[in-house]
Parts: sequence; C-alpha cells; structure tokens
Amino acid sequence: KTDAGLYTCDIGTDVAKSKVSVQEKPTEVTKQLEDKTSAVGQDINLSCELSKPDVSIRWYKDGKAIRKSQKYELHQEGTRAILIIHNSTVKDS
Repeated sequence: KTDAGLYTCDIGTDVAKSKVSVQEKPTEVTKQLEDKTSAVGQDINLSCELSKPDVSIRWYKDGKAIRKSQKYELHQEGTRAILIIHNSTVKDS
C-alpha cells in the first residue's frame, strides 16, 4: 500500500487538494571496503554493507568492470555485497 496520491479536504462548499508523492531514500554504503594484504595464491574476500538488501551493484578494478568467472566470485547476502578473488597474484593488486 502506498501513501502517494491525491488528498482532498472537502467542506461541501469548497475543496482543498494536495498531491502527495513519496520518494524512496537512495541506497548508501553503510560499511566501506577494507584494504587487504594477501600472500600470492590466497583467496581475497572483499565486502561492503549497503543500507538496503538486494540492490543491483557492480564491482570494478581500476575502473574496469569485474564479471563472474573462475577468478572472481560475486554475490550478495542481504545487505552485504561480496567479491572473492580466487588464487590471487601480484596482478590483482
């Protein structure tokens, strides 16, 4: 049920009208990513917390989009967005 709509105050001889629209708050990052240091060959887990669950997100490395692959595992658990970098190498820095 939504609160948006046209509201009226009717006194019989006159009517006052108000159009109400309710906008959702934008999603925010509530917990930032943390810097990580890893030995070569280790998996690296990065995660951040969002203010809403199931938000469409994209991961990037140096401005290039990261896609799910054998190297990268991407998933979300509620408000948590997770990136796992498998078998890390120096090139992952």
